[in-house]
Amino acid sequence: MVYELLRFAHVIGACVLLGTGAGIAFFMVISNRTQDPALIAHAAGIVVLADTVFTATAAVFQPITGLLLANITGYPVLEGWVAVSLGLYVFVGMFWLPVVWIQIRLRRLAATARDAGTGLPPAYHRLYRIWFACGFPAFLAVLAIIWLMLTKPDI
Repeated sequence: MVYELLRFAHVIGACVLLGTGAGIAFFMVISNRTQDPALIAHAAGIVVLADTVFTATAAVFQPITGLLLANITGYPVLEGWVAVSLGLYVFVGMFWLPVVWIQIRLRRLAATARDAGTGLPPAYHRLYRIWFACGFPAFLAVLAIIWLMLTKPDI
């Protein structure tokens, strides 16, 4: 029963990470296309909240449930597909942490432009491009981790 509960929690965590990541990307990209500082500030605020509530929570519990599952099933943590998954998880985190800071900054820059009645400043556009570029390797790595979890290949 413990195994089933841990596995369920781990799968839900993976769904939350993938789903929230995709949702956040969608709302940031769509709001950015409008170039409307008010809309972008609002959407970025929701994105920052979603990252705090959902992504951060799942990011904390994912390795815990994963390590407990590896322990129960006898998979060595520092070998094979589990080790590759953990390496990819760290890789994702190296992109996610700066992205959170960028999202907060984008929200602030958009809110400042909204309040001043001006367009988005060049700093906003530069940070948005960095945010956008960081999403691809992180999202692909999350997909790879899920593939590794499902297939458990001999590596």
